[in-house]
Amino acid sequence: MSTANPEAYVIRSIRADEWPAAKELRLDALRDPIAPLAFLETYEEAVARPDSFWQERAAGACEGAEKAQTIIAAGPDGRWVGTLTVLLEEPGTTDWAGLPVERKQGHVVGVFVRPEERGSGLTDVLFDAGLEWAWSRGAERVRLIVHEENGRAQRFYRKVGFVPSGVTVPLDGGSEEFELEFVIERP
Repeated sequence: MSTANPEAYVIRSIRADEWPAAKELRLDALRDPIAPLAFLETYEEAVARPDSFWQERAAGACEGAEKAQTIIAAGPDGRWVGTLTVLLEEPGTTDWAGLPVERKQGHVVGVFVRPEERGSGLTDVLFDAGLEWAWSRGAERVRLIVHEENGRAQRFYRKVGFVPSGVTVPLDGGSEEFELEFVIERP
């Protein structure tokens, strides 16, 4: 565990031309032992994607983008050690699971902090930046979806103010596993 001060890190939105670093961090996240519970794609799926996919992904969530924002934590040496993305969902649309979106909301996805940095406070700072971005875009609430068996993540989300909404989302593929929606209302 890192004992580094989170204030020694730079928390910021990515730039479109930083897609190689964003790709590298995502692939590292997908190799984490908890990845099967935390992410909806596998390392094998992600590594097979062409560079154009990563370029578009970064451009759609970079500094200045309106519908999504990828925020990273960079260490004192410049190495990216954590990330999360906030998607902006509009009322009257449907979400990734096909459920109706009833009000303007942020949706946090892709949360990852390198194992050696966990417990340093970086995840709190990343969430603060993600929530600030969503609130500044008029979101009425922010939500995230977490696997029912990912207790570590659930504990963290509760610690930063998210609560279960009661909405469950079945996993694809005929699985009997579920994911749980957690929400935080705009202050």
